[in-house]
Amino acid sequence: MTEKPMTSPQLPWKTKISITLLSAVTDATRRRDGTVNRFLFSFFDSRAAANPEPLHGVKTADFTVDASRNLWFRLFYPTDDDIPDDIPVIVFFHGGGFAFLSPDAKAYDFVCRRIAHKIPAAVVSVNYRLAPEHKCPAAYEDGFDVLRWLDGRPKQFSDFAPNADVSRMFLMGDSAGGNLAHHVAERISANPTSDLQKVRVIGLVSVQPFFGGEERTPAEDRLVRAPLVSVERADWMWKSFLPEGSDRDHEAVNVFGPRCRAVITERYPATLVFVGGFDPLQDWQKRYYEGLKARGREAYLVEYPDAVHAFYIFPELPQAGMLLTETRDFVLKQCGKVSEIK
Repeated sequence: MTEKPMTSPQLPWKTKISITLLSAVTDATRRRDGTVNRFLFSFFDSRAAANPEPLHGVKTADFTVDASRNLWFRLFYPTDDDIPDDIPVIVFFHGGGFAFLSPDAKAYDFVCRRIAHKIPAAVVSVNYRLAPEHKCPAAYEDGFDVLRWLDGRPKQFSDFAPNADVSRMFLMGDSAGGNLAHHVAERISANPTSDLQKVRVIGLVSVQPFFGGEERTPAEDRLVRAPLVSVERADWMWKSFLPEGSDRDHEAVNVFGPRCRAVITERYPATLVFVGGFDPLQDWQKRYYEGLKARGREAYLVEYPDAVHAFYIFPELPQAGMLLTETRDFVLKQCGKVSEIK
């Protein structure tokens, strides 16, 4: 008799409780009409203030890019005495289905602090506009505009992060942020006359990117009620994000699907893709990796069979530490290639 594959992960009680609470909050604040009860969500949205004093070897500050659309980022900068003279810049896009969360959410403040210290790197965590108030492509425009702002290296940025090297830039995002990172990278790939002069994106770290399509994949059928990102929640988030009248084969969702418009050239950066075995989106994530490989791009796939969606925001899970190590090794490898070119 053939054993059925497990559909429920084995998780510590601390993680189970956190996931249950997160799922309950997003479910309670999602309205049937595709809008979000921001007032209700604010009661559960625990935030961390920026801190210019070093904490766990990292200082932070918030920088405004465009006040008119509340576009800003939190900069995480390592303060250890032995950091190199030039450290890479990681532009980080948070998850939340394009509808929830921000760089000052405590979970993402903690995660970005760990990334900055572990690699080390200057981490720029972007506060992009959220759906449904701002539908596609608003988030993509915000992501690229932060790169354009960094390209100018304003004095306040250079003073706070003197060793940050924007010519060694990486894009990184989890879930919706991974989708956003792809579309920013694709814009650079498609536009050889980009107005970016100093910024050079040499790598992309895609953590369980939020992709999909009209088709239901085997993983979606098997893990239909998965924690955090169930199939029903994902469908709601796509409806909230996409332009009116769109379906899930829209090029923002199904990036290498039937309506694919992606221009993947040699300017598209080397990409590291993380996939979890209990993530219903895993088949789409693997198709993304395979799509990059099929188009001749340098791409790497790391699979954690026991990982749920958003596993890496839970430091008690061993895969969270493994992801940081894999990311550090990838960043150092790509930076080494730049040194060889120079």
